[in-house]
Amino acid sequence: MEKEELRQELQFKAIRSSGAGGQHVNKVSSKIELAFDVSNSKALSAWEKERLFVKLGNRLTKENILLLLCDETRSQHRNKGLVIDRFFEILEKALKPKKKRRKTKPSKSAIEKRLKSKKKEALKKIRRSKPPME
Repeated sequence: MEKEELRQELQFKAIRSSGAGGQHVNKVSSKIELAFDVSNSKALSAWEKERLFVKLGNRLTKENILLLLCDETRSQHRNKGLVIDRFFEILEKALKPKKKRRKTKPSKSAIEKRLKSKKKEALKKIRRSKPPME
């Protein structure tokens, strides 16, 4: 995954942002929409594309485009930087291979400790009950 090649494939659109800002908010487009076409990307290998389809399937449009929005700040440039950072975080997280689980077995002392605590709890609950009527 080449970050510079990916950055070339990103498409940005500036939109009017909602929220605070007074009169100025109606004139300036500070919200940024990032669009990345996963299926037509030349920077990603076939394996990476397949992995992204699986991992990010719910975030992709029908045309396999990943859309991200950012309107955290009033500055268009800062929002663009934030959305690019978020995009690369999402890609790295999706492409990171899952760690294989190693089977482990609890030690004898851990098993003993668990059984002792179970017995102790059971006794506590037995002692709470009313004594039998004679």
